[in-house]
Amino acid sequence: MKYHVPADVPDEMVDDYIDNMDAATCGTGRMNLFACDQKIEHLNDDFYDGGKKIPLSSNNPSHLFEVGARAHEEGTIGVLAGQLGLISAYGRDYPDTPYLVKMNSKSHQVGVSQRDPVSMAMWDIDDIFALKANGINVVGIGYTIYLGSEFEHDMLTEAATLIRQAHENGLIVVTWIYPRGKAVSDEKCPQLISGAAGVALCIGADFTKVNYPREFEGMSQPESLGIAVEAAGRCGIICSGGGSLPAEEFLQRLHDQINISGAKGAATGRNIHQKTTEEAVRMCAACHAIICDDATVEQALKIFTEQ
Repeated sequence: MKYHVPADVPDEMVDDYIDNMDAATCGTGRMNLFACDQKIEHLNDDFYDGGKKIPLSSNNPSHLFEVGARAHEEGTIGVLAGQLGLISAYGRDYPDTPYLVKMNSKSHQVGVSQRDPVSMAMWDIDDIFALKANGINVVGIGYTIYLGSEFEHDMLTEAATLIRQAHENGLIVVTWIYPRGKAVSDEKCPQLISGAAGVALCIGADFTKVNYPREFEGMSQPESLGIAVEAAGRCGIICSGGGSLPAEEFLQRLHDQINISGAKGAATGRNIHQKTTEEAVRMCAACHAIICDDATVEQALKIFTEQ
């Protein structure tokens, strides 16, 4: 079989699951995820700065969908991840783009010093089927968990239930797992990131997004992420794109994550959408080349810089 299919996917839904995995990974098993969930997570901080570093066009949410649709037409994007309301607002204009619906989100306004982070689902699995029934190409769901929060049990339980329901209907699942809360002294601790990767496997996720950990003693940063990749087993690690970086530095880091760490992709937001539409589409293509086509940094950078 082309992919490992979890045992909670019913036999009659295996073909649907494989079709959704094909769509989400461009048939490669590696995921170039375009993260568009920051309009809740970071409010407007990632989309408008008066034109200093972020193009003014980025403030219009349609920019995300134009980039996603163009990249999908070119075969260089796996999924566009966003909240159900966001996808509902623009989905009829761009129904063929593969979507991953983020089931929960929270803003960054309440800090850990006030309360441990908690983010519960705003929709249920039936809401996903309603989108699909209206012709929107939803291939999976996503869910964020704050490991180490005093509310982690609530999030883990809800995520596990949604993962089972998604698999029962042939959908794929990506979790976002971030160690965060008063009990967490180092959110980038490599041992803790590796633990988070194992948690994602244990609740049944197909992929999980983690932050790039700092180094284990005696290891490089990509080698340290490799420990998390191994700990995740059959759950593919996709690493956070982080804040905007110069193109060559970003692509080098991505290349290391894929080729040294063994990650199964990346979840990139700001390094794509904080660009003009043309630049963003070319960055999607450059990421795809490294993630799915085993391109070198030089080859990917050429894709991005070509006019």
